[in-house]
Amino acid sequence: MTPSNLSNFPQIWEILKKEYPDPQPALHFKTPLELLVATILSAQSTDVQINKVTHELFKKYRSVFDYADADISELEKDIYSTGFYRNKAKHLQQSAKVIIEEFDGEVPSTMEDLLRLPGVARKTANIVLARGFGVKAGIAVDTHVKRLATRLGFTENKDPVKIEKDLMELADRNEWDDFSLTLILHGRNVCFARKPACEKCVVNHLCPSSLV
Repeated sequence: MTPSNLSNFPQIWEILKKEYPDPQPALHFKTPLELLVATILSAQSTDVQINKVTHELFKKYRSVFDYADADISELEKDIYSTGFYRNKAKHLQQSAKVIIEEFDGEVPSTMEDLLRLPGVARKTANIVLARGFGVKAGIAVDTHVKRLATRLGFTENKDPVKIEKDLMELADRNEWDDFSLTLILHGRNVCFARKPACEKCVVNHLCPSSLV
């Protein structure tokens, strides 16, 4: 188990902020609906692949009604390359129907309401709220955030909801989304799952998992 490293959090966060001064989401979207769809599709896939798929998808499906009324086998075909396409198509269609029936056709803008949509857990809800509505309700914990939070000694938990709670106590609320995006970028660029590039890491002197 990685030793606790909470006392070094402020220093690590300051260094990472300088390293990634303007962290931006990798998924392409223009509306909260597009963001919701892209985020649901992104499970177990890469943002590059999702952007390829949504480039065409968003031309064909422009509203929640388009998803709700879609032929399910056609929708499955349209998102096939994202993986787990049957489940994802089902979630997209069911979510669209809930949005129409319960939220007047508008993607909801609260955590409680978003969690009522099929296929939406806290990670997806946090992303939609922060990047679609500017609402900081929590910290999106994906595989990168989970891995880095553990390696950096910011949490001893394995459950994403508990990890999120631990991280929310460390970072300022107005920085929650930037913090998530920064850990994701650092995970993609340096702190790889299999062979982390510790020698290139700007916080290796403060990291309890550093191999340097």
